[in-house]
Amino acid sequence: MFSANEIIDIGIQLEKNGEAVYRDAIEKLPGSRLVPLLEWMADEEVKHADWFAQLKHNLETKKENPFLAEMSRELFDDLVGDQSFSLKEVDFGRIQSVSEMLKVFVEFERDTVMFYEILIPFIDDDDTLVQLQRIIAEENKHIERLSQFAPDKETIAG
Repeated sequence: MFSANEIIDIGIQLEKNGEAVYRDAIEKLPGSRLVPLLEWMADEEVKHADWFAQLKHNLETKKENPFLAEMSRELFDDLVGDQSFSLKEVDFGRIQSVSEMLKVFVEFERDTVMFYEILIPFIDDDDTLVQLQRIIAEENKHIERLSQFAPDKETIAG
């Protein structure tokens, strides 16, 4: 119902959005103990985007029914609604502590997992499904790692 290329394109964009925000946070937190974690997160987002790009490259193109593709797009839009799955709407200037920032990042990772889980019923290719489930597992590891980081009341200013 939902084309693999569409799923992959959305996944690539989600991962690129995450990388950009983590790199931006690194610039705003020079000298913070959080920087190595943010660098790791940004690098993980790059790996996931690359994984999606490689998956797209490896897929064989199938002739799609344009009517079915449009129906799938409308159904998908209805399911996702206004959810942006992006950190762009976060005002990082208002975040005062590292723990607040970590909560924002955990929430973004959870939104990403939720989005990927929404995609599962639309995937009819077993290999793609297995690979998407691997990405979901890695995103859950990100959540775990972010949740385990415990700064000592460190403020954003350092």
